[in-house]
Amino acid sequence: MEESTTPPQPAEATSIRFNPYALNAARVYDYLGDGIDVFPGGREVGAWLGIAPGLRAAMRANRDFLIRVVDDLGRRGHDQFVDFEGGLPVRRKLHQTARAVNPEARVAYVNNDRRVVVRGRELLESPAVAVVSGDVRRPDAAFNHPVLTRLIDARRPVVVIAGAVLHFVTDEQAAGFVRRLRARLAPGSKIVLSHACSDDAMACPGAATPLALRSEKEIAALLEGCELEEPGLVEASRWPEPGPAEDGATAMFVGGVADLNAYGFPGKC
Repeated sequence: MEESTTPPQPAEATSIRFNPYALNAARVYDYLGDGIDVFPGGREVGAWLGIAPGLRAAMRANRDFLIRVVDDLGRRGHDQFVDFEGGLPVRRKLHQTARAVNPEARVAYVNNDRRVVVRGRELLESPAVAVVSGDVRRPDAAFNHPVLTRLIDARRPVVVIAGAVLHFVTDEQAAGFVRRLRARLAPGSKIVLSHACSDDAMACPGAATPLALRSEKEIAALLEGCELEEPGLVEASRWPEPGPAEDGATAMFVGGVADLNAYGFPGKC
């Protein structure tokens, strides 16, 4: 935690006790990635799914991709970031990367799991960092959240991070998320996207969170109206310079950065 001051807390999350045994996508990501608290529930899910070493490497490559993108965009002058469904806090946090480049950077984390929100508030919040309840399926509600609106100025460019999240929603919900960002945010805003990629269907029996894998072409279609930056959608471990994949990392995740071609204005939406 960087500072001790905490923004006002809406009642919706403060009454929720954090349950380390509740099993969901955030907990599995925590287990596979670089989580601070590898909870017993995460270990059990990992064992139950028979997680392969390649998947763990791909998850970490995805996290490395997000860190590199935030660093790059920060060096290009972006200082407002909204991370949707980033999950439980990890050791290498996006706000630390953003603020290492620009100490004035502001970061909001949005998550639909209220237990994750509680844990995030315990560990992350400061005057420049907020954790709020919200859902990628309802981006307007997230951007209208009073804590987020106090932190993020939508009249200026915003970087929206959708890292490994849109494969948990339908095609219409995923495309609708991007459309609403374009209609709401200021010109110059960006979207950072990473997505599980496969031409084959995959199911996770009994999983609380459905998984919808898409082909690279289908993922690109979600960004209709946006302008992908070079090198486009590539294997997450290879961004921004396509080249050999890291050991153990596969094309399970592709990632890219796009200009939203946003046209929103304050009070319009």
